[in-house]
Amino acid sequence: MIFYFSGTGNSQWVAGQIASLIGDETRDVTKISTPPDVTGEKQVGFVFPIYAWGVPEPMMNFVKTLKQTDAFSFAVCTCGEEAGLAMKKLGKCYPLRSCYSLVMPNNYVIGSDVDDLAAASQKIKKAKQALVTMARQIRERQPVYEVTEGSLPGLKSGVVNYGFNRFARRTDSFFVTDDCISCGLCEQNCPAHTITLQSGRPVWGKACYQCTRCINACPQKAIQYGEKTRHRGRYTFREWEKKEMNG
Repeated sequence: MIFYFSGTGNSQWVAGQIASLIGDETRDVTKISTPPDVTGEKQVGFVFPIYAWGVPEPMMNFVKTLKQTDAFSFAVCTCGEEAGLAMKKLGKCYPLRSCYSLVMPNNYVIGSDVDDLAAASQKIKKAKQALVTMARQIRERQPVYEVTEGSLPGLKSGVVNYGFNRFARRTDSFFVTDDCISCGLCEQNCPAHTITLQSGRPVWGKACYQCTRCINACPQKAIQYGEKTRHRGRYTFREWEKKEMNG
């Protein structure tokens, strides 16, 4: 079984690719209400994005609920460049036999602009090639640690990640423009269940994972986080696929 958490689709796609290559199944951790029984599984995998050099809260909380088994365990994190010590911290909660980091297109529009189509396509092309090797190593039960930790990983996964979780996951900078059509997708798709529609417009509660799904998946580009996101692009894996298909 491969468990995943995904904001804009990168990690969901990666989990699906691995599952297809090794003959496994995937499950979204945000849709699991009770800890699953993995005692009969031959392998247990985790796929998730890196948030500020750390493991997203939903994945970390989920992993802590799982009972450890003799199944071959592995984890793949998607990131812009570096993962810090995220995998090693996850490994303290659930022992991992193999760990990988995989560069995927940038979706953190709050921090910087997203990749253009060419750059995103190049990253995904390289990711597809890397996933074939990963899948083979997982099938062969190879112990691997291929994670780009980057410089000062302890500082980034420690102090910086703490600051991100403590101060940067605020929702008071979210707002919606008059382009909003009250479609309700942001409310339906928010993994933190923090968005509600009031008079047809989204309102944010206090909980937020900073997955940026609401911003990137808004069909009208109506959701903003401060003023900078007005002038930046948007990215979801699904929209990238559509653009690729349309040439």
